Amino acid sequence: MSTPISDVDRERAAELLQRACGDGRLTLEEFTVRVGAVWSADTSTELERTTSDLSPAPLVGSNQTVQQVTCVFGESKRIGRWRLPRSLRAVTVFGDSLLDLREVQTDADVVEITGRCVFGSFKVIVPEGVEVELQGSAVFSAKAIELAPVPRLPGTPLIRVSVNGYFSEIKVRSQGPNSESPLARWARDFFGR
Repeated sequence: MSTPISDVDRERAAELLQRACGDGRLTLEEFTVRVGAVWSADTSTELERTTSDLSPAPLVGSNQTVQQVTCVFGESKRIGRWRLPRSLRAVTVFGDSLLDLREVQTDADVVEITGRCVFGSFKVIVPEGVEVELQGSAVFSAKAIELAPVPRLPGTPLIRVSVNGYFSEIKVRSQGPNSESPLARWARDFFGR
């Protein structure tokens, strides 16, 4: 039988989800969706659904931690499941770089993405409900941040993007739950939107 729950119950479930995300058992996007369900749950049955199916071990590819992304005269795309460290360095010169953070795992409260983009484009996609700060200079460049007008989800990390652009495009946007395959996302992002 379903019983009413308290904020303490919700906090425990949110902490369990945060640990699962840090362990690689949930992507950042899955964590975002589930923690939203935790805070909107009214009964113990609804709350149990958010944590009942946590996988016991990380999926293939989830243990790869990327410390630096370098793209020179080419294209670099980080899509799918990978570990996001507290600090990531990115350099793009005459190229296009895309970091899709919707399926990453991280246990950091704040993630710093720093670098530069010269004669190219640098794009970051985050799940809806994740707070992002966009900083850095723009010399003959375009910078844009397009976040969905939704409240920040408790327990999600702050993403700080500090990329200096020279003759480049730097863009950060949020996107809802991922229903496309990585190849379809790549094709859409490559051909524009």
